[in-house]
Amino acid sequence: MVHTPFSDGFRMPARFAPHARTFIGWPTELSYRSDLTRTRAEYAGVMRAVAEFEPVTVIVDPDDADGARTALEGCGNIEILEVPINDAWLRDSGWIFVKNEDDEVALVQFQFNGWGGKFACDRDMRVAEHLAGHYGFKVYNAPFICEGGGITVDGEGTLITTEQVMLNANRYNGLSREDIEGHLRDYLGIEKVIWLGLGLVEDEGTDGHADNVVEYLAPGVVLAQTVNDPKNPNYQLCQENLRRLKEATDAKGRKLEVIEMERLPYTDPTHGEQMPVPYVNAYAINDALITPMLGGPDDESARSVLAKLFPGRKIVGVDSTFIALDGGGVGCITQQQPAGPLAVR
Repeated sequence: MVHTPFSDGFRMPARFAPHARTFIGWPTELSYRSDLTRTRAEYAGVMRAVAEFEPVTVIVDPDDADGARTALEGCGNIEILEVPINDAWLRDSGWIFVKNEDDEVALVQFQFNGWGGKFACDRDMRVAEHLAGHYGFKVYNAPFICEGGGITVDGEGTLITTEQVMLNANRYNGLSREDIEGHLRDYLGIEKVIWLGLGLVEDEGTDGHADNVVEYLAPGVVLAQTVNDPKNPNYQLCQENLRRLKEATDAKGRKLEVIEMERLPYTDPTHGEQMPVPYVNAYAINDALITPMLGGPDDESARSVLAKLFPGRKIVGVDSTFIALDGGGVGCITQQQPAGPLAVR
């Protein structure tokens, strides 16, 4: 019998569930298209913000370790772990935590092909192996690709993704929708998949990740990205995603409560190509929500909305211009380890 996380009683918890720590990668020179110095400064800002509320492990390529230590000098609650990596988009590079009913935590290493063969990923595929050696995690090896930014889960067996990424031939050639749903059940404990259509138009690098258009706030409650301007290229696809969410039921048979985030700011064109910075792509941690900010007129309105949606959590804004220009958000550069003892290996 092949043991899988689901057969052993494990399931992926929600991002908003209690954390033991957060992992964040240190940007390398390999896959960043804007200003590496300013990108690293923004990453360091995210690390400091998260470390105010929970431990942070910074995964650093050995070649960049000295610079990372200098940049983070004096920051408490931060551990630097040297691991060879290709890039720092840890949400996507194939390792996702699961828990069982005894709150024991294990790690699943999925396949990863650099977002459909766009970037090198040989080092990233071995990160789980290094973490298992350092911390003692039990590791399951999954036979298919699952990028963390391409999904959001409620922790009770429901997963939301987009057809654009999760049915893309550059990851899933030869796999049917039913095949993928079966793999998600076996390795993440998913009993119901809700399929949206497209991610944001500008999200070419990942082929339409879900974390830019929807995120679970609680079981049965989601925050959906919409836009008010019909001229925005994302208007129609957001309306279609909204329709699908409102018609869907989850693994428990519940209709979803869908809350719209109508604000979608863009980076200043003086920095180069304008890129969206979705507030949906925030990161819920212990007692706080780390959310992207650009310093523009939308920030305070979004902060007010998010404060109501995350009662009891402090809303902490972080500069995200260059993270966005490189193609992601705060949720994309983080990966949570759920609270709980480690499963026996």
